[in-house]
Amino acid sequence: MADIIAIAGDTGSGKSTSIKNLNPQETFIVSILGKPLPFPGYKKKYIPLFKSEKGTWEGNYFKSNNIDNILKIFTVVDKLRPEIKQIVIDDSNYLMSCETMDRVNEKGYEKFTQIASHYYNLIMGAAQLRDDLKIIFLSHTENVGDVLNPKFKLKTSGKMLDNTVNVDGLFTYVLYTELHENDEGKMERVFRTNTIDGTDSCKTPLGCFKDLYIPNDLTIVIDRINKYNDGEIEEVEETEHKETSNDKLAI
Repeated sequence: MADIIAIAGDTGSGKSTSIKNLNPQETFIVSILGKPLPFPGYKKKYIPLFKSEKGTWEGNYFKSNNIDNILKIFTVVDKLRPEIKQIVIDDSNYLMSCETMDRVNEKGYEKFTQIASHYYNLIMGAAQLRDDLKIIFLSHTENVGDVLNPKFKLKTSGKMLDNTVNVDGLFTYVLYTELHENDEGKMERVFRTNTIDGTDSCKTPLGCFKDLYIPNDLTIVIDRINKYNDGEIEEVEETEHKETSNDKLAI
């Protein structure tokens, strides 16, 4: 089974920026909205998918908000592109939003059940891909609590999916993106690896990350998960999981 990872946060907090250091020869990006990636030279690194004269699938970028098409991309990468080690789905929560708008003229509640089912099938389909793949869902968050009692989770469309399944619970890894001020007074993007007070769904397996905050870099996350899976990291007690200052980010 593939590792499925959620990277969650507000707009501008560093979700797409964390892609920057990934090796494009090992990375395939599925863009839901087709937005430009937030780092220079991305068009040379990520080429739209095409079929070569030899009949092979080339390229490492695909724009679609259709879940059936994305599942087909999963199959292509899984079976025909062994060099690809991670698939990134940018703005994944917009899959439900786009389907909702496409079907706005349909009456009845059945369509919402179907939309929820489609997104669930995408996540479960990702988990069934080959063992050496990481499927990374970039998603916004939403507060389903209130100001006094906040409760943050991965953003979905409507309550149909939430009432049926805990989406966050389908992911082994849910990292939150945050903006922190460093010692020089500059804002920098970081990942948070676990919840602090239980008011959000941020989580990673015990012992995978020893620090609460790590650099905003998916290469670090993937390397750490690989070492954890291979038993190269000793499990630590939960009390050892500590918060580090921004100038001492470590893994």
